[in-house]
Amino acid sequence: MTGGQVSGRIRLTSDEMRCIALFESVTGAGVKDCVIGDSCLVFVVRPGDAGVAIGRGGSHVKLLRRMFGVNVEVVEYAEDLVGFVKNSFAPARVRQVRVVEKGGSGRVVVVSVEPSDKGVAIGRNGRKAERNRLLVRRYFGVESVVIT
Repeated sequence: MTGGQVSGRIRLTSDEMRCIALFESVTGAGVKDCVIGDSCLVFVVRPGDAGVAIGRGGSHVKLLRRMFGVNVEVVEYAEDLVGFVKNSFAPARVRQVRVVEKGGSGRVVVVSVEPSDKGVAIGRNGRKAERNRLLVRRYFGVESVVIT
């Protein structure tokens, strides 16, 4: 996945900016960030815009998937770490989010999900878990995310 964070600000590539422009024109949702992966595009939308971005019955996501030719995922931004983690794991039901300070090595987020949703939280071949780790690191500087 591409993109980087410098002094609290996300730098976007020209490809990411083009993807955001198309996403916003199709959905009408405000986009904060776009992460281009090997087999997916992840759009971080403004708080309250997830429903608009996804569309009725997932219509916007389905259309964008056909247009981009890859899977499209939507994460609703939240200012606080716990809210953002819960949003990034949706639709998995998150039971608890704990932030553990690891001294000089930074923070670790421990996410407890409903046992029946563990597969949803991890994703195929761990892709969703890795995506969530990247997003949490990108926005909050957290070194690790552990799913229990």
